[in-house]
Amino acid sequence: MADLEAEIARRPGHAIKRAEQALTTAKAAALRAFDLTVPQYAGLLVLSYLPGASGAQLARICAVTPQTMATVLANLEAKGLITRTPSSVHQKVFVTKLTRAGSALLKRADVKAHAVEESLAAEFTEEELARFADYLERAVKVLGGK
Repeated sequence: MADLEAEIARRPGHAIKRAEQALTTAKAAALRAFDLTVPQYAGLLVLSYLPGASGAQLARICAVTPQTMATVLANLEAKGLITRTPSSVHQKVFVTKLTRAGSALLKRADVKAHAVEESLAAEFTEEELARFADYLERAVKVLGGK
């Protein structure tokens, strides 16, 4: 067992995955009171900046598959938090916008989700945060991400 633990500790992917899972778990707990999942929250947040974004655009920005985003959008629409109308340019593309209820819920949920990010950032100095971000961006680049 010690050999396995030593091997896992040497692999940076394991630490990255654990950090991602811890962040997602903390955000999920913060968003539970708003009946939102982390991907739903991310979709609402992006739509607040990019009203009218397509499902494909949202999927790329939120780092989920198009199929996952389709489910997320269907659930948000069922909750009355977004509207989706066919694009005037392309029949298969839907233009998605927040409803008033969606905007109001996002404002409240964002306070809690942002607090999770702030608590994480508070553990590092500004210099450490800058290096941390640089290291993660380099990892993305090396692994073929954009």
